[in-house]
Amino acid sequence: MLKGRLDKEGGQLVTSCYQLKMTADDGKQRLTDVATAETLLRLVQSVPSPKAEPIKLWLAKVGYERMQEMADPARSLNRARETWQKHGRSEKWIQQRMTGQETRNKPTDSWKEHDIKEGEEYAILTNIIHREWAEVDVKAHKTMKGLKTQNLRDHMSEAELIFTALAELSTRQIAESMEATGMNENESAAKTGGGIAKNARLELEGKTGKKVVSAESYLPPDKKKLAQGKE
Repeated sequence: MLKGRLDKEGGQLVTSCYQLKMTADDGKQRLTDVATAETLLRLVQSVPSPKAEPIKLWLAKVGYERMQEMADPARSLNRARETWQKHGRSEKWIQQRMTGQETRNKPTDSWKEHDIKEGEEYAILTNIIHREWAEVDVKAHKTMKGLKTQNLRDHMSEAELIFTALAELSTRQIAESMEATGMNENESAAKTGGGIAKNARLELEGKTGKKVVSAESYLPPDKKKLAQGKE
């Protein structure tokens, strides 16, 4: 049993093991031991079996790469670029994604300095900006694309990335100009900044006749079909 193995490794790990009802081979819902990915990987390290050796080697490799990235942060950027390339993203898309991430970091850095709490309040402001420019909130946009745990931005089109960046850039500059502090003032800046990007989006759509916000994603075809089948 999972808990038994964890208990041998150390009592503190047992607290990371839970039970959830899952469908068994007989079709019935039964309580099953589950654990976080971190706990399971820790458990794999303790398995005295040749079958676990490939995972142990992979963990050592990943750990070493992470140490290299801590010494040279540029390596993490290169790794992200390589990962997106393997997923079939174009160089133009990758550049826009990385630029958009930098634009995203600037308002969050500003929020931190102006009485906005990380976590829930960041999420609220992010959702306001998104809803204003896209006229659909983050959750609905993910559902539209058939996403679950995936990062929405990793499945945006180039145009969606650009308008997201415009909305966040506008929000930051407006917040700075009005010296916004606290949720109320930053919510106002978020609505105004998102509105600027919305107006630009509507103008572009009017000229091209093509919607910017779409259901297109980079999900593999089989996952797209599964997502569509559950809608």
